[in-house]
Amino acid sequence: MSDIAIGFTGLFSLFSLIALRVPIGIALIMVSFVGIWAVIGVEVALSSLGIIPYNFAANWTLSSVPLFLFLGFICYHTQLTQGMFKAARAWLAGVPGGLAIASIFGSAGFAAVSGSSIACSAAMGRIAVPEMMRYKYDPGLATGTVAVAGTIGALIPPSIIMILYGVIAQTSVSQLFLGGIAAGLITMAGYVLVVWIRVKLNPDLAHDVKEKIPTQEKIRSLQDTWPIFLIMFGIFGGLFAGIFTPNEAGAVGASLACIVALVKGQMTWSAFKASVLETLVTTSALLIIAVGASMLTRFLVFSGAGDYISELILSFNASDLLIILGIVLIYLALGMFLEPIGAMLLTLPIILPVIESTQYSLIWFGVILTKLLEVGMITPPVGMNVFVIKSVVGNLVTTSAIFKGILWFLAMDLLIVLLLIAVPDIIMYLPNLVGGR
Repeated sequence: MSDIAIGFTGLFSLFSLIALRVPIGIALIMVSFVGIWAVIGVEVALSSLGIIPYNFAANWTLSSVPLFLFLGFICYHTQLTQGMFKAARAWLAGVPGGLAIASIFGSAGFAAVSGSSIACSAAMGRIAVPEMMRYKYDPGLATGTVAVAGTIGALIPPSIIMILYGVIAQTSVSQLFLGGIAAGLITMAGYVLVVWIRVKLNPDLAHDVKEKIPTQEKIRSLQDTWPIFLIMFGIFGGLFAGIFTPNEAGAVGASLACIVALVKGQMTWSAFKASVLETLVTTSALLIIAVGASMLTRFLVFSGAGDYISELILSFNASDLLIILGIVLIYLALGMFLEPIGAMLLTLPIILPVIESTQYSLIWFGVILTKLLEVGMITPPVGMNVFVIKSVVGNLVTTSAIFKGILWFLAMDLLIVLLLIAVPDIIMYLPNLVGGR
């Protein structure tokens, strides 16, 4: 059997193991190890188990992953983000779908300190869904809005997905963060527009706060938003001013979150312990998948299968736009069955060489990829954000009702992806502006 045939056999075995529900990190490591053994020999395969994981995990940029995760978990367990939703609720009273729109703004605020769409959905689900249900919102609209709003968490920096992409693609994480700002804001505006249009067309979907909230009370509601704005200023102010690196930004943000929670009297030992434990578990899971993907990259290089696939795609002489649209379809399909980081790390060894052969920037593609992966968080049958919301609401709303509630938002997501592809400067404006200085 030729080396390329071994490579394709390995890929087929990998997808078969994933289909059999073998954890993706374990499947990646198993297939890569056996594949390297078959191509080169057992000694190289054994040495790869020590060298490749170390070389990947020793990358200094990766140290920001547990720091940003810890920041998000601290904000979640100490409820530092509640003020964002309450303030948005006060200011949007009387607006059609005001509570749903407030949950979108609240999610954007949480996204600016967490970097995780699942944490964002869980936090807003506990805060916003009960409030909307109390005002007799349509269950699908209430839960669907919070599920999709959570996807903003990976677009607005800091973003765990962008950090991992930056390490693998060897691009600037700070530039990716800058590109993600525009995509995140456009996504937020699109979701707000969907809620407003739906409630305008069918007012029975949302029975909002009717009483007029005094201006003084609205202003007073802003007082509880200072924790998030302080943390955001600490992270982004220093990061984009060049005072510290993304790694140091994570440490600064986590430290600020702990200090703020202590000052507000919301830091308890149980909250701190839960944040540390969840950070350790999540970081470990991410690193196992990332190490497996790094080994897969080496296996595909040794076998020649990765280059063969990339050259095969390029041999069709398709335009750059058709190549990108084909990649979009691939990730939309993968998002239906795989969790985002696994889908990204599984495919980047093959996709990156193709992107490098086009006119598109790796920074631009990193943001597009993040957006596509987050669309996968809400698409059936494995929309993780949907199941997070389901765990929050219990038997009050069925899973099918939540999926039905996200359909309008899913259509908006696809329109946003097409817009970002048609006008790349939307993403690249800030990176080019700051990078050009």
